Amino acid sequence: MSLQFYTIDDFDMHDKTVLVRVDINSPVDPNSETILDDTRIRLHAGTIDEISKKGAKTVILAHQSRPGKKDFTTLEEHAKALSNILNRPVNYIDDIFGSAARTTIKKMEKGDILLLENVRFYSEEILKREAQLQAETHMVQKLSPLADYFINDAFAAAHRSQPSLVGFAVTLPSGAGRVMENELNSLCSAVDNVKKPCVYVLGGVKVDDSIMVIENVLRNGSADYILTTGLVANIFLWASGINIRKYNKEFIKERNYCDFVKKGKQLLKEFKGKIKMPIDVAVCINDKRDEYSVKNIPNMPIFDIGTDTITEYAQFIRDAKTIFANGPAGVFEKEGFNIGTDDILNAIASSDGYSIIGGGHLAAAASHMGLSLGINHISSGGGASINLLAGEKLPVVEILQEVASKGIK
Repeated sequence: MSLQFYTIDDFDMHDKTVLVRVDINSPVDPNSETILDDTRIRLHAGTIDEISKKGAKTVILAHQSRPGKKDFTTLEEHAKALSNILNRPVNYIDDIFGSAARTTIKKMEKGDILLLENVRFYSEEILKREAQLQAETHMVQKLSPLADYFINDAFAAAHRSQPSLVGFAVTLPSGAGRVMENELNSLCSAVDNVKKPCVYVLGGVKVDDSIMVIENVLRNGSADYILTTGLVANIFLWASGINIRKYNKEFIKERNYCDFVKKGKQLLKEFKGKIKMPIDVAVCINDKRDEYSVKNIPNMPIFDIGTDTITEYAQFIRDAKTIFANGPAGVFEKEGFNIGTDDILNAIASSDGYSIIGGGHLAAAASHMGLSLGINHISSGGGASINLLAGEKLPVVEILQEVASKGIK
């Protein structure tokens, strides 16, 4: 999986205006609007700092949540957090491409850093269209004339085709920031140099992404075994004929995932013995953990994999030379139901194999447990990384490659 794209190293940014798209979408308390975890802000701080220290006028584009969510808010607190991390002023303006934002950008001096307002406050930002059409949006048309370069560091959003992510690459010389560069190089290298046996541990509630990955890696022969956890496991248990009971079936139906049960049946038949499912599960009874064999699941919510399953899965992980993992094993935020996720992460961190885990909940859990150093690569974007591993084209990566292939500098 060879990718060619420009990076920060390919541009002379001294005294130039550089638009930098980052993904600093963070957990925010909906009442106080306090940022609860600044991990993503710290992640992108390096790229921002480097560009600024090259003497550029750094204009940051970013989003926080999406319309309708309780944490859909301004980026004022993000600017304060970034300023504290960089130990230098980061200006913020509650405008994206209006006259106030454009005037502020024009007045910037070398080394200045400005964070514009949440780009998703702009209605066209949430529309999915090809890059050429996104380049025609007001945001891109208004800001492009003020900038010399566009640097995209938002790997976690690389699977989305939105104006701030792909539009500017059409109108400006563009390249990848350090986070984007590191993610693409690490993931592509891992995919190109898979050592066998290779095991995928897939859980969480984003069943569609996981099914896509399972089908791709088994079909192309890159994976030897798939260990299912979370809602992904429940889908396959149901597909295999296990009675997961009405409560858990209704949960799947409510999310319109029944088609994936049919797909699961097909995959289990086609790849016999390759897709591993839990042999026991932990259900929530009276707010407490209670374990049952999958042959005797009660009509209660399945919140985790059981200890026998953990033991079995840990052996597969220990024997593996390459491990990819994405999604928690259960409702790990709830006391007593974090066991599966914690033990799987411990097995991965103590394994001799090369390990990659997706972003989001699993990355947060690994960090919280202090296991980050035992894992070779922790991706900043679960959705983007899993799409890349599934062989899907990422719109942001596609346009960056297109720019490089045309030699646009």
